[in-house]
Amino acid sequence: MTDRSDERQLVLEVQSQLPSWTDDARTAAYADLFEGDDPLLTDEDLRLLDAVDSAMERNGGDGVWGTDRYGVHTGSPTDGSLDIVCVYHPRIASDSVLRDVDALDDETERRIDEALWRYSERVATLLGEKLDDYLGG
Repeated sequence: MTDRSDERQLVLEVQSQLPSWTDDARTAAYADLFEGDDPLLTDEDLRLLDAVDSAMERNGGDGVWGTDRYGVHTGSPTDGSLDIVCVYHPRIASDSVLRDVDALDDETERRIDEALWRYSERVATLLGEKLDDYLGG
């Protein structure tokens, strides 16, 4: 059984690393999923996503990119395992600021939301790999 104070200390250490790991993982996930020969979204869908992001930020919101959030999840008390999970997946709201202004129809919204979900999950996977390296696994 893992000592609870050791587990707390390890969680605090990992949490202090998480911001820099997340920046790197976001960059890698974006390249994996949105660049190259088989991107998740078309150039037009990416343009729409970036337009929604910009409009949301101009309206005082957080936008889309960079709003995904990750946390350290502790396993069962007996094994003391740690993992990184996505605790907030960004999405395009059905009442998007560009809903009536641009070509953001239901199908486009669905495609973009699905791509954002996969992006966040890819970031979480990459963060899990960083965690494994950090823990010496």
